[in-house]
Amino acid sequence: MTASTTQRSPQPQPMTSEHKRVLAGSMVGTTIEWFDFFIYAQAAGLIFAAQFFDPVSNDNPSLAQIISWASLGISFLFRPLGAILAGHLGDRMGRKPVLVITLLGMGIATMLMGLLPTYHAIGIAAPILLVLLRILQGMSAGGEWGGAALLTVEHAPLGRRGFFGSFPQIGVPTGMALATIFMLILSSVLTTEQFLAWGWRIPFLSSVILIVIGYFIRRAVEESPAFEEMQELKKDSSAPLTVLFKNHWRTVLKCAMIFAANNAIGYFLIAYFISYGTKYIGYERTPVLAVSLIGAGAWLVSTMYFGKLSDKFGRKRTFIIGYIALAVWCVPMWLLIDTGNIVMFAIAVVVLGFLLGPTYGPMCALFAEMFPVKVRLSGVSIGYAIGSIIGGAFAPMLAEILYSTYGTSMAIAAYSIAITLVSLAGALMIPNGIQDKSLHAHA
Repeated sequence: MTASTTQRSPQPQPMTSEHKRVLAGSMVGTTIEWFDFFIYAQAAGLIFAAQFFDPVSNDNPSLAQIISWASLGISFLFRPLGAILAGHLGDRMGRKPVLVITLLGMGIATMLMGLLPTYHAIGIAAPILLVLLRILQGMSAGGEWGGAALLTVEHAPLGRRGFFGSFPQIGVPTGMALATIFMLILSSVLTTEQFLAWGWRIPFLSSVILIVIGYFIRRAVEESPAFEEMQELKKDSSAPLTVLFKNHWRTVLKCAMIFAANNAIGYFLIAYFISYGTKYIGYERTPVLAVSLIGAGAWLVSTMYFGKLSDKFGRKRTFIIGYIALAVWCVPMWLLIDTGNIVMFAIAVVVLGFLLGPTYGPMCALFAEMFPVKVRLSGVSIGYAIGSIIGGAFAPMLAEILYSTYGTSMAIAAYSIAITLVSLAGALMIPNGIQDKSLHAHA
């Protein structure tokens, strides 16, 4: 099928009340889970080096910060395990039960972090317990994304997969915005001593309320039609994981490549810019958090816009253009950040937020279209999880090491360009006409 064929999308069908419930359930659930995930990311940049890695922090603050970023990244190593477990269960039992389980797992881990004593109180047990809870977060996140993505895309009316698939995606910038708002408010109303002593715990503990809300919203959503059709046709008799790794491992690898750069550079926006800007450039924490909030807004709008645009413009074209633009922006972005001017910093962050949209908004629809329904949840979840290991898992840590070693942000820019080229290569391997493929079990 030629590239021109991908441009002729079907006439979009109207949304029903069930469609709206699905979109609300996926967006609210992913927002809550990623809020929990990003609260940790921002705390790793601002707090945990001193609170949980105290001896190292006293002797070598840079090394303590690297270890703190490593604690952020270690959870990504367990995302594939969460993806395998959730994908296997979801391909057999349905998408919805898995989403409820992952939501609860993420919420419990986050709440317990808010109650966790620091190194000063319980010694080495503090960082060990922190890492164990972070691993639970990682497993929950590994199972979360695929289920939410497929629940929306498989419910999507004709010609609206990209638009529907953008809703779980906007949970990421929305969750980032909520996490940043919490940190911004606390930084504004508390003294530095109060914030470090107990104020940072408030966002972690508040996640309990959000989890309860998300739980009831998700329970109200029906199971996806593609999975129900597969159940009726009794096509799930074989083990999905066996089929996936035997017949679709190349597709899993392509998904990982496609996602890696978006995830790596996205974590600069989510967490690293805040730490880098305050510690190395000298920005005040409150305006930096405010700029990050604006950047999250740009990312949210861009994600929805390009998700919808991909239904007409084509997924492959959207990803290719998005990654080319992202690679071009890497050097100017860091030059603007290094000026020490908050307006220039804001321009760098907002443009980056907008440029993340083309390679994030259409991702749910693209990945769903790359796998048959029998292994779809396993495939998209594991591909996404591996991509996050290649990309965002240790991106802030690598950035910290590169800056500490070379003393210039251009080393980080070079890393950003290199990983963007990896994802661009993955995007170039997307089959033409893939979005015309049926998602139903008989296809």
